[in-house]
Formats: sequence, structure tokens, C-alpha cells
Amino acid sequence: MCAAADPDPTAPAVGEGTVRAAELLAKVRECVPVSKGRYRTDEGTRAEIPVCGARGVVFWKADMDIDCDGRPGDLCNRRTDPLFSAATAYRQTDGRYLSAETLPYVVVPAPSGVWDHRDQGIGGGSVVAVIYRDRVQYAVVGDTGPRHIIGEASYATAKALGIRTDPRDGGTASGVTYIAFRDSQVKPIEDHAAAVAEGERLARLFLRDG
Repeated sequence: MCAAADPDPTAPAVGEGTVRAAELLAKVRECVPVSKGRYRTDEGTRAEIPVCGARGVVFWKADMDIDCDGRPGDLCNRRTDPLFSAATAYRQTDGRYLSAETLPYVVVPAPSGVWDHRDQGIGGGSVVAVIYRDRVQYAVVGDTGPRHIIGEASYATAKALGIRTDPRDGGTASGVTYIAFRDSQVKPIEDHAAAVAEGERLARLFLRDG
């Protein structure tokens, strides 16, 4: 079922907001590491991905694995995803877990000696600009993952970026940039329109002052 819902990666870029991908990418060309080590993109790969810092943001350049965890639906459930978990690290304001199908969210590594996202002002509901090719998608930090792996986002994030959404064999092996804005938070966390509005505002500040 997931494969049938995959977007066409050759479709015209839509993106969100008016800040262009090229503008943001130009600001994160150089890495000043804030992590004490590097991350793997998948089990069995070399640890090569640092978390970098710039004024007002942290960022990393990695792959995208598909997170289908959270509240089950037609596209994300134990049948479509053998590694499915019905829980996410953060919950909606009504107490339910997030929906990977409908909410663009990003997964950050669980705190470890390599990096603790909380020390950089990043937590549940923090705004993230996710860039792939010439598309910008705003998302929130919605889940945490393995301590040694980075580069994962929800089904909805991948779909918006034109990335294959099947949690079993979708995603992309490289080319994704994640820019997380320090000390930002969307309330309620499930309000994607609020994430877009705040993401646009913070992206423009970053381009001006970063």
C-alpha cells in the first residue's frame, strides 16, 4: 500500500514557503562540529556524519530513512512496516502519539556521549527545515532514534519532498540537509501550519543573521 502512495520524484518541486533551498544550503556549506563524534546513517555503515553548528541552528547532512512510527493508520502500521512502533518520543496535546502519515517530523538521535540535542536547544516541537534537491519542507522534531544513527524523518516529510515513502525500502541514501532551529518550539506540536509559519520566520532570520 505504501508503494502505491509514493510521490513521483520527477514532479515539479513544490516546497513550502518562499525561502529557497539554495539560499539555505549556501549558509551551511562549512561544518563547525558541535557533536563530539560522528554518526552512522544505517547499521553497519561507517560513522561519518557530524552534527554542525551555526548561529541559531544545528544541522547535519545525511540520508533519509522512513519513520512510520506513532499512531497507526492505513499507511503506517505493523503490516506495512515490520519495525513499526505505535509510540513516538513526543505526543500531541490530546495525549495521543504523533502520526507519521500526516505530520512532517524529524527523528533525532537519543542523547549520548556523541551529542545531546537538548544541550543545543533542540527538543520536541523544535522547527527543522528539511532540504532535498530544490525543495524545502518544514517539520518538527517528533521522535528520537538510536544513539548512533542519524538521518530519519516521517512518512509525511518524505512524501512532501518527493522521496519514496515505503518504510521497508524507501528513503534516499544521501542528499538530505536538516537545519534545526535552536530554542524553537511549535505548540501544539501537531500544528503543521504553525511549523511552516515559524520555519519561514526563522529561516529568514538565519539568512539575515546567520
